[in-house]
Amino acid sequence: MNNEQTGKRAIRYRLKRWFTGNAGQTLLHLEKEHLNRILPNLFGYHIIQLGMLEENGLCDASRISHKVMFDISPQEEIQPEHLICETSHLPFQSNSVDVVLLPHVLEYEDNPHTALREIERILIGEGHVIILGFNPLSLWGLWRVLLAWRDEPPWCGHFFRSARICDWLGLLGFDILSNHTLYFRPPFRSRRLIHRLSFMEKLGKYLCPWFGGVYIVVAKKRLLPLTPVRTQWRIRRNLIASGVTEPTTRLMKKLLRDETEIR
Repeated sequence: MNNEQTGKRAIRYRLKRWFTGNAGQTLLHLEKEHLNRILPNLFGYHIIQLGMLEENGLCDASRISHKVMFDISPQEEIQPEHLICETSHLPFQSNSVDVVLLPHVLEYEDNPHTALREIERILIGEGHVIILGFNPLSLWGLWRVLLAWRDEPPWCGHFFRSARICDWLGLLGFDILSNHTLYFRPPFRSRRLIHRLSFMEKLGKYLCPWFGGVYIVVAKKRLLPLTPVRTQWRIRRNLIASGVTEPTTRLMKKLLRDETEIR
């Protein structure tokens, strides 16, 4: 394992530890509530979660029976049931997965474009991807500006705007189905403050719906129509049958008759 992979996995490990705190647990609860409204409407045979934030995963609400969860950073002691993979080399065939869930993965990738291209490769036509990311245009983005010098997750990550994520997905052939934000409270650690500021969730949805600390983007892979070659041959046969080549035939007969008369 090279130093780059070791550093990325160390960040993911510390990020999971952060999600065990008060702010992380409150955020996970809100994310699960939103995912519980999204996942039951996505169907297929295989759903994959890339990146573990807790032991149980976030796909429980999905009706898809085959759920696979991959960790990007292993625990200090790897459990036998844990599956580890790299986002740049996903162990799946092309066009084989129905839904991919990415919870706070792109912020800590050295090349997020490569990760999105891999997801596009493994998704079937009209398959779905769900991306959860930290919103830089929020109080959480302000906290990142103030605390990035500590080099601690989640503040050490690269917070991408949801509009930028949507642009990348559009270039890869995805249609954006929904894009909304959640968690309008500051990322305080105190459970008491978190509880007292819970009213900001309702106010934020009406007053500034795009400035939540986290966004959820749902996109569907576009299915490109194919033009059958048979249709092109049928057009050519129709042209020949309609007599398009007849002037050329008459011209050849006239040239042969003129040549005979000359002889």
